[in-house]
Amino acid sequence: MTTFPLPLTELFGHWGSYAVYLLIGIAFGAVLEMAGFGNSRKLAAQFYFEDMTVLKVMFTGIIVAMGLVFTASAVGLLDYNLLWVNPTYLWPGIVGGLIMGAGFIIGGFCPGTSLVAMATLKKDGLFFVLGVLAGIFLFGETVDYFAIFWNSSYMGRFTLPELFGLSTGVVVLLIVLMALFMFWGGEKLEQYYGGKDPKKAPKWRYAAAGVLIAGAFALIFIGQPTTSDRWTAIAQEKESQLENREKQIHPGELLDSLHDTQLKVIMLDVRDEVDYNLFHILDSRHVPINELPEIIEELHLEPANALFVTMSNDEEAATEAWKILEAESVPNAYILEGGINNWIATYGDDDLTKNFNRGAGEDQLCYIFDSAVGSRYAAAEPDPHAFELMYTPKIQMQLKRAPSSGGCG
Repeated sequence: MTTFPLPLTELFGHWGSYAVYLLIGIAFGAVLEMAGFGNSRKLAAQFYFEDMTVLKVMFTGIIVAMGLVFTASAVGLLDYNLLWVNPTYLWPGIVGGLIMGAGFIIGGFCPGTSLVAMATLKKDGLFFVLGVLAGIFLFGETVDYFAIFWNSSYMGRFTLPELFGLSTGVVVLLIVLMALFMFWGGEKLEQYYGGKDPKKAPKWRYAAAGVLIAGAFALIFIGQPTTSDRWTAIAQEKESQLENREKQIHPGELLDSLHDTQLKVIMLDVRDEVDYNLFHILDSRHVPINELPEIIEELHLEPANALFVTMSNDEEAATEAWKILEAESVPNAYILEGGINNWIATYGDDDLTKNFNRGAGEDQLCYIFDSAVGSRYAAAEPDPHAFELMYTPKIQMQLKRAPSSGGCG
């Protein structure tokens, strides 16, 4: 079963996916207009505490989307790894938020709502959009002057569970409670500054609040899927690929891939540090298998032509590392057939291969080295023209399902 987010281009084709985006955009714009978000007076009224509709709608959207995202992730309908989370640039984000907030108060719109107003032929919306376009142009022409600040305080894909060290379910519950408190406070402010009668508010909102709280508690108990859970869900399909040797690539195919200018080959050497220092392929990255989950986010940001190859002395540890990549939806992952031992046997000279250790155990280095010189052996960077190897090509680059981006405005 295909999980969300759906690969729309694969399902509907190039133009079909655009049609889906168009329909979603039309629906989003219609809802904003029906909610009154094309009216600058209504939007600006929140800053004077007279009408808190914007706060209520936005917070409702946040908690409903948050609840659906993490519920779908918990039950296996959504692959959270493929969901785009804007990287955090702390201080540029704070300054940008202050500037946008000031513009919102003065102009009465945010970028998205200004387009709604312009679409309904409101003059203030039209001039606001023109101002937005002018600001974009001005920013693009001057960004080099403050590029250092703009790229400062980078924190990556940083989320509240990571910040507070809490489970996702607990964070969801706290945000729901905060939103309900804001709803209550908003009604009090509307009553005091806007003269609104709270008795006219719909009674079903209490039931909705109860449902949200109950859902948040349910998420605490359900939890989010672990790497092990993710692997269990796909194990039947992936184990057959391992048994059929579909993912174990010959050293010759890896060497050819390393010299293929259309590919970016990322070799993940999951052996211990001692073996890695004795010998490793040039440009391979040492990542102990227990640290592999920590770089999954980084691997997801690699370009679509990235080819990932896991390797150990034989195949045992490399296969476990491959399972982690597959479980975490890292595309185009393969295993070096026979591991480093097979690589040395294929490309090593007589001086390198003569010290064969016949007593080596499973997934241990089968060669004895006099010193730890890493990739300074000729076999660490073999010349592809010096070897004529026969192998069955197995690498089939898949269309990468990168984290899907988006957002308001």
